[in-house]
Amino acid sequence: MPTKLPFNPKDAIELLSKKDRTLGKLIKQVGPFRLEIEPMANPFHSLAESIVYQQLTGKAAATIFSRVKALYESPKYLKPEHILATDFDTLRQAGLSGSKALALQDLAAKAHDGQVPTNAKLTKMSDDEIKEQLIKIRGIGPWTVEMMLIFQMGRPDVLPIHDYGVRKGFARTFKSTDLPAPKQLLAAGEKWRPFRTVASWYLWRALEIK
Repeated sequence: MPTKLPFNPKDAIELLSKKDRTLGKLIKQVGPFRLEIEPMANPFHSLAESIVYQQLTGKAAATIFSRVKALYESPKYLKPEHILATDFDTLRQAGLSGSKALALQDLAAKAHDGQVPTNAKLTKMSDDEIKEQLIKIRGIGPWTVEMMLIFQMGRPDVLPIHDYGVRKGFARTFKSTDLPAPKQLLAAGEKWRPFRTVASWYLWRALEIK
């Protein structure tokens, strides 16, 4: 079930519209902020799912992830001990690429060693602390962590500077023929603090406007 955002979208929209008139016009065009977050019941499971879904269509990834879960008697949520008890070839036979099978094994090993924070610990960590901790895991990069921070934790000030959709939305909104470089987007986004998540959501929506 979607849960309530941990910040007030109206406050965010009002501040962003005052700080950036061009972004404010986009906000007016798109309408209300409609981000719904799906909180994590199990961080390990969510990160495993993110690894499987990378560079695949949703349908193909869902099929493979279902096959991985079906390897175990309690498939609702994957646990580190599941993956640790499964050899590489079995994971490959479920449809995982070699790199993703290795990434799941590394995730499981680090989770078993306590390097994957629990939900309780995550809530007490800053965005940068979460990112620094999780990108040590094979197959988990900044973008994957940023998507978790936005869509599963509802953190208000996340700007995924390498995301193609955000960059494309920025170029369209600010009438640029070229995609902004990540550093350029980061600099432009300074004025959107502390609600860069909201700005990012509207830049994604910019691609839906004809």
